Amino acid sequence: MLKLLLAPAAFLYKMGVTFRHRLFDWGVLKSERFDIPIVCIGNITVGGTGKTPMAEMIIGYMSQMHRVALLSRGYGRRTKGYREVTCDAHYRDVGDEPLQIKLKFPDTVVAVCEKRAEGIRRIRAAHPEVDLIVLDDGFQHRYVEPKVNVVMIDATRPIQHDRMLPQGTLRDLPEELHRAHYFIVTKCPEKMAPIDRRILCKVLIQVAYQRVYFTRFESFIPRPLYADEASSEPLKKGAPVIALSGIGNPKPFLQTLRERYEVVAECTLDDHHVYKVRDMNMLKGLLAKHPGAVIVTTEKDAVKMTRRAKIPEQVRRNLYYQPINISFIEDSATDFLQKLEADVRGN
Repeated sequence: MLKLLLAPAAFLYKMGVTFRHRLFDWGVLKSERFDIPIVCIGNITVGGTGKTPMAEMIIGYMSQMHRVALLSRGYGRRTKGYREVTCDAHYRDVGDEPLQIKLKFPDTVVAVCEKRAEGIRRIRAAHPEVDLIVLDDGFQHRYVEPKVNVVMIDATRPIQHDRMLPQGTLRDLPEELHRAHYFIVTKCPEKMAPIDRRILCKVLIQVAYQRVYFTRFESFIPRPLYADEASSEPLKKGAPVIALSGIGNPKPFLQTLRERYEVVAECTLDDHHVYKVRDMNMLKGLLAKHPGAVIVTTEKDAVKMTRRAKIPEQVRRNLYYQPINISFIEDSATDFLQKLEADVRGN
């Protein structure tokens, strides 16, 4: 019933998105090209599809051959305009995901700017050595025309059965996928039937040169955020844990924890949640309620809790984060990265 009530709003949203795309197609709104390769990582749905792990994979590989910079909007930050991200920046000033990437790649230029074209010009002026820019979440943007579009697709939410916001999770038109060069299908089940892959390929591929890769998230043993205060023993299977997340789609994170540990409490917050004193008090209360348990959170959330003075000692001693990366099915990561590099260098 609720979805039926939301249908008129979804129709109006779709009309607005369609009209905006037509303005770009007709040349009324301009897409700017740059004389530097730009790889855009985007999606057409709301919620987590794995853009940040993919950006980290591309930066890690491309940094072997290029001087790479990452440009993000810096969603959720309290600042405006162009800012370069430093390792000691506050996530409220630069955004949680750009800070996470900067901490992993401290030698990489990471910048935020809501106006992507301006951000690219500022990076080029300040860092003439940069010869490749990774653009985070710019597929919808269209004011910048990238050399390569990498689009993330959530296997658990097939676009052919989805609806536009707010009736569904689509924030862009599936027919715009013709602008993609690569599709990375994430969250694939362990045993994905070949017919399911063929159906997805048929849905996604609209142009002959497009390629589809199937992946899943690989989770590692949780690590203490404050290693000098935590136990030196790794978390044992079946240990009691408190699950803490503030991400777009927490279901895979929670499912992984349930498979490996005894989840005694779940604290699921909004995406890009800003942690405050009351959240720390809530975590202290959960630790007191469940003696022997530890808190396990996501990498993205952990970035927001790196300022030691702001985190109570009891929480610091018991705070772990779960690293993840994207694992390609059938060992095709090398194939994808090598083809991407060829596209970056090609005309």
